[in-house]
Amino acid sequence: VTFAAGGLATPADVGLLMELGVDGVFVGSGIFKGENPAKRAAAMVKACAHYKDPAVVVEASTNLGKAMVGLLEHEDPASVAHLDDLGLEGRVLRTAENAIGGIDRSVAA
Repeated sequence: VTFAAGGLATPADVGLLMELGVDGVFVGSGIFKGENPAKRAAAMVKACAHYKDPAVVVEASTNLGKAMVGLLEHEDPASVAHLDDLGLEGRVLRTAENAIGGIDRSVAA
């Protein structure tokens, strides 16, 4: 059995992976870090079940709000989230970064 996970934020992401031959997908922060988590979760399940029908995937993708946004390798999470504008430092800044999915560079490999 082949599963895929990581970076899935839209029903189209789920549908594409199913088309590529996976047996299922794991979705976590892609749902909860976007808008309308309950609706987005239902849409992703629908896209997984009906991935061979593009019209269903499109319909499931409609009016979900903004999807989870990732960071590029060179981007600083605090800067992207404008946390640095708040004057946060040290542990408080790390906690705020982690809450938005940032990387605590003091423990990152």
